[in-house]
Amino acid sequence: MAIRVTEAKKGMVIRYEGDLYQITKYDHVTPGNWRAIHHLYLKHLKTGRQKEVRMNTSDQIEPVYLDAREAQYLFKDSLGYTFMDNENYEQFVLGAEVIGDAMQYITDNSNVTVVFCEGEALTVQLPPIVVLEVVETEDAARGDTVSNVQKPAKCSTGLVIKVPAHIKQGEKVKVSTDAGEFMGRA
Repeated sequence: MAIRVTEAKKGMVIRYEGDLYQITKYDHVTPGNWRAIHHLYLKHLKTGRQKEVRMNTSDQIEPVYLDAREAQYLFKDSLGYTFMDNENYEQFVLGAEVIGDAMQYITDNSNVTVVFCEGEALTVQLPPIVVLEVVETEDAARGDTVSNVQKPAKCSTGLVIKVPAHIKQGEKVKVSTDAGEFMGRA
């Protein structure tokens, strides 16, 4: 069942030219006294390629309904990242081009939500905040703890974030998955 392009939303998955795409950005532009133009920024769910599409208000898109399941991240090998469905213990692999930067927020044996379409695993959905351990950071210099001085810290997944000077190596911190920023101690 197709819907009008005016009902498109960021994050929605659609079938476009026979392939599955996720809308990463949606702009509605009305240039002067011309007709409205809708810019859809799409990400191919299998290859990760980006595409920009311009549509008119009368155009239709076909939304795809997805199934989300809890899965546990197991390991990485030459094929990609292996996950296990928590309900039926079935294992499946997602490629690095599909997952992208999301693996910087996923630790070994952690649970994530995996999105399926027609029985095939497509991508992972991250929670808004994850807890990561700081494995490498500089010690605070005397007097730096008074002001809001930020220093780089490397987390257990390889992600580098800016943290306040009082955070030490080995501490667990909350990190926003949207912005990749320090949110506080865990």
